[in-house]
Amino acid sequence: MAAAKWAHLSHSVLETIFSFLDLTDLRSSSLVCKHWYKLLTDENNDVWRMHCIRKLAEEALKSDILSSAPTYKAKLRAFFHAWDPNECSRNIYIKPNGFTLHRNPVAQSTDAAKGKVGFRTGRHCWEVWWEGPLGTVAVIGIATKKAPVQCTGYVALLGSNSESWGWNLVDNHLLHNGDSQGNYPQLNNAPKYEKGERIRVILDCEDNTLAFERNYEFLGVAFRGLPDKKLYPAISAVYGNTEVSMVYLGHPLDG
Repeated sequence: MAAAKWAHLSHSVLETIFSFLDLTDLRSSSLVCKHWYKLLTDENNDVWRMHCIRKLAEEALKSDILSSAPTYKAKLRAFFHAWDPNECSRNIYIKPNGFTLHRNPVAQSTDAAKGKVGFRTGRHCWEVWWEGPLGTVAVIGIATKKAPVQCTGYVALLGSNSESWGWNLVDNHLLHNGDSQGNYPQLNNAPKYEKGERIRVILDCEDNTLAFERNYEFLGVAFRGLPDKKLYPAISAVYGNTEVSMVYLGHPLDG
């Protein structure tokens, strides 16, 4: 009887209660009844808004950095998938907004960063963009936990070993295991990357492929035959004071 009364509380009361639960408890609550499930699948209600306010920096919520994550729940999801401060080069720090990394001006060093969450199943999409000069090498892609995050010199660190795969935006080359895998995209006179341009990275762990989009145009599959390992969003950079942002979007939208 008590459970039935709980299930029929008004939305406003439930939203207030749910806004104080952690995410694990919210998942459990969504299984209690259809009423609660319907409320918690509304990604823009006060439950997710309050969680966003508590977890995310005000700067991130007020700027356009999360413009591609339209709902409060999507913004919260992006936060939990953002850059991992424990998986960055010592020459990189994460800015207070939580989504942008800053590479310090250290000479003769290439520095990398990875996301907090790696993927081994499913299909996933995230956006990456440079908010400063690229320098001689600027690579976006994926890496395993074993891939290094710093090395001496100015090199394409992401893609320099068997544990990472990358697209160098400076010369439009694909890189893996220290070798060029060809030009990308496969177009005559492919346009160069422009600062601030958002690149969508699409990882398909079912087909074991990595692909990219630019300006909502699918550029084709970049890598096939990816291993059955947990793969993390990653970048490597060489230019001093450059900044790179990353926002996880979830399941890619086909077409």
